Amino acid sequence: MPQPSLPAAEHVVLDNGLHVRLHHEPRLKRAAAFMRVAAGSHDVPAAWPGLAHFLEHLFFLGTERHSGDHGLMAFVQNHGGQINASTRERCTDYFFEVPVNAFAGALERLCDMLGHPRMTQAEQLREREVLHAEFVAWSRDPEARHQQWLTSALDAEHPLRAFHAGNRYSLPVPRDSFQQDLRSFYRRFYQTGQMTLCLVGPQPLEQLRAMAEKAAGALRPGDTAEQIAPPPLVGTPSEAVEPPDKGRFNLLFACENLPRGATQAQEFLATWLGASQHGGLLAELRRRQLVHTLELSTFYTFADQALINIEFKLTPAGETATALIGQLCFDWLEFFQAHDDWQGLREEFRLLNERRLQVASALELARHHSDETPCELSRQALQALREILEHLRPEHLLHPVAAGPERDLAGRWRLPPRNRFLRPSRRPDHPVPDPQGLAYRDGASAHSHEAALYLRWRVNASRHQGLFRTLRDSLRKLTEEARQAGVQMVFSSLGDDWQLKLSGVQAPIPALLEQALELLAIPAPEVWHQAGQESTSTTLTPIKELLKRLPDHSLGYFHSRTSDEDLHPLALQKLWGAARWDGLAVGINDGERSALNNALRKMPGTASPQRAQPHPAQSGRSWSHVPCQSSEQALLLFCPVPSQSIADEAAWRLLAQLCQTSFYQRMRVELQLGYAVFSGLRQMAGRTGLVFGVQSPQAPLADILGHVQTFIETLPTLIETLKPAALDTQREELASRHERSQMDLLPLAELLWQACQAGHGADYLNALQRAVRELRPDDLHHAAQQLASGTGGWLCLATGPALEPSWVPAQRSLPGR
Repeated sequence: MPQPSLPAAEHVVLDNGLHVRLHHEPRLKRAAAFMRVAAGSHDVPAAWPGLAHFLEHLFFLGTERHSGDHGLMAFVQNHGGQINASTRERCTDYFFEVPVNAFAGALERLCDMLGHPRMTQAEQLREREVLHAEFVAWSRDPEARHQQWLTSALDAEHPLRAFHAGNRYSLPVPRDSFQQDLRSFYRRFYQTGQMTLCLVGPQPLEQLRAMAEKAAGALRPGDTAEQIAPPPLVGTPSEAVEPPDKGRFNLLFACENLPRGATQAQEFLATWLGASQHGGLLAELRRRQLVHTLELSTFYTFADQALINIEFKLTPAGETATALIGQLCFDWLEFFQAHDDWQGLREEFRLLNERRLQVASALELARHHSDETPCELSRQALQALREILEHLRPEHLLHPVAAGPERDLAGRWRLPPRNRFLRPSRRPDHPVPDPQGLAYRDGASAHSHEAALYLRWRVNASRHQGLFRTLRDSLRKLTEEARQAGVQMVFSSLGDDWQLKLSGVQAPIPALLEQALELLAIPAPEVWHQAGQESTSTTLTPIKELLKRLPDHSLGYFHSRTSDEDLHPLALQKLWGAARWDGLAVGINDGERSALNNALRKMPGTASPQRAQPHPAQSGRSWSHVPCQSSEQALLLFCPVPSQSIADEAAWRLLAQLCQTSFYQRMRVELQLGYAVFSGLRQMAGRTGLVFGVQSPQAPLADILGHVQTFIETLPTLIETLKPAALDTQREELASRHERSQMDLLPLAELLWQACQAGHGADYLNALQRAVRELRPDDLHHAAQQLASGTGGWLCLATGPALEPSWVPAQRSLPGR
C-alpha cells in the first residue's frame, strides 16, 4: 500500500482573537469546517432551561444577508453537502462538509449567521414550537429515561441533575427578562474569544487561512469568558432507584480531579475493554452467553470531572447475573491495571488511530483535529489512565451492585493480541485471473489507498433469516478487527439476496475477504450453539424504524417468513451449493488485484456473470403499516423512478435536489409538523426513487399525508417558475458532483454498485453526467408530473393503517423469485 502523504497543519490566532486550526489533506475530495463555541446548556441562567439549544436553532433561521434559499443550510444541501449542530453541557458545535468549490461560500454563511443572527420574536415563537416538539419526543424516549436514571445518583446541585431540554414553557419568548438574558448569553459567549474553528480540506494551507480570515471578519471580537466550575459530582447519597431498562447493566463512576489527558486515556481503556479477542472480557461474557455487547464511554466531561459509564447489553441469562458480570469486569480491570505501562498496547493504539484517520472523511477529521488529540498516548494521558483505573473500583460505583458469591476468577485473562490486518499480507507469486462473477471499476484516483468490494449471493434469503443471523454472528469478531484496520465490513440481507461489503483501506481487504469467506462457509461450532437466537435491538424512533424497513418493503418483501428453519451445517452447505453470486470491486490497484482474485477462489456458490434482472417497476399505491412503540406519528413516502433509463434517473436526481430545501421549509418551518422532516433521493438494489419523510408529535397521519401530497402536486408549478439561470446552476452543480475525479471513493463505489444492480454498463457515470447536462425545463416538468401522478407507483410506510381505499394494503405473502 502506498504510504499516504503526511498532512500539513497550522494553528493560528487571527487578529480578531479567533483560534483557527488548519489541516491540508491532499487525498480529500471535500472540505469541512468545525466551529466549537465554549458555551452549552450548563452555562445558561437557571431560570431559562434550554436557552443554549434554542439559540443554536435560531442561528439557522438566517441573517439579513443570507436567509431562506440563500442561508447556510439550503446552500450546503443544494451542493450535496451535510450540515448539523449539537448543543452539549459546556460547548456547542456547528459543522458542515461540502465540495471544495462551495467551501468558501459555506464558511462565509456560517460566520455570518453566528455573528449577525436576526432573532426576531416572530421567528423565535415559530422555532420554539419546533423545540417543544423535540422536547415531547425526548420526554417519551426510553434512552432519555435511562440517562435520567444514570444521573439520579449525582449530587442534587450538579447541573447534570437539572432539566435542560427546553420547551414552550421554559422559553417565554415575549417576556422582556427572557429576551435580555438571551441576548446577554449571546453577547457573552458568541465572540471570538470563546470560539475555535477547524478547517480541513485538500486546499493548500495558505488558501484555507485566507478563507478563514475573510469569513471570520463577520464574527464578534472578544476575550475569553469564564465558564463557572460545577459543584462536585457526588454529594449526599440519594435513595436508590431501580433502572428502567432490565436489558442494560451499567457500572457508572464519578471521577474528580483528573489530570490533562483524561479524555485520551478513556479512549485507550475503552479500546481494550471492548476488544472481542479471546482472553478478553467481552469474549468471556459472550462465552457464558451473558451479554451481547459492552462499551465504555464518557457520559460527561468538563474541566477535571468525568462520568465514566461501562454499559452491558444483556442476554436473558445476563439479566439475572449482573453480580457475576460486575465481578468479571472488576477482575479484568485489576488484571489490566497490573500491566502498568502497556507498551505493546500503546504502540497498537497509535497504529489503530493512524489507520482510522487514513480513511476518515473531511468532517470526521475536522472533528478530530478540533480537539488536537495525538494518535499516540501522551505521557499526560498515561498518568491519567493510572488515576482513572484507581477510580474504577466497586466502592466508587454510583449505582452499587448487589454482591454475589465469591468466585475464583483468576488466570483466564489475556491482553489483546496485535491486529493482524494492520500489517502487510503475503501476495500471490503469480497473477491470478479475474473470476467470472466480479467486475472491476476504477476509483477516483489511481494513487488512492482506498477501495470497496461488493459481493452478492442470490439465496432466497427471505426464507433463511435464521441462517443469516448465524452467519452475521460468525463474522462479528472479524468485523471488529476489520474496523480497527480501517475497513468497514457489513454483511446484510435485502430481499432474497445476501450481500458482503468491504470498504476502506485496500491493503487488508484481500486477507479480510479470505477470512470472511471461510467463516461464511464453515462457521465455528460455538456459533451454531447459539444459532437462531435474536439479539436485543435498540428501540428506534418511528421515522428511523420506517427507514430501516424501507429497503425490503420497496422490493415487495413486506413481512418476515415465520416458518421453521433448519439451522445446522448441512442446511448451510446445501444453501451455498445452490447460490449464485456476482460482485463489483472499485479502486483496487494492480498490486492487490491478484490477491483479491486469489481470495475469491474460496467463494461459496457459483459465479454468475449475467447480472440479476433489476426488480420490476410497481404501479398503484401501496400502504405498509409498521406499528411502532411511540405515540408520535410518522410517514415515509417512496416514489420510484418510472423506468431504468439514465435520462429519467437524471431528471429525478435534479428534481430531488430542487425539492430538498422547499420541502423542509414547507413542512418544518411553515407548517411546523415536527422536527424529523426530510426529502431526498434513495437507491436500493438498483431501484431509484424520491423519499419524503415526516415524524410529528401532534399531527395525525391524514394531515401529514395530505401536506406531503399537496407539496408533490405543486412541484410542476414550482418548476415552471424556476428561472433559467437558477436551473442552469443547479444542473451544473449536480453534474459536477458526479465527476469521478471529484468523488470520494465510498460514494463513488456505492453509486457504481447501484448502477450494476440496475443493469447499467461501465460507461454509466459518464452517461449520467451527459444526461444531467442535457436536461431541459420540459424534462424536469415532465418528471414532476410523473411524480405527482404516481407513474412509477407510490409506497407509503406509516405508523398507522391505510387512510383511504385508494391505498392498497401491502401483501402479506413473500414474492417468489
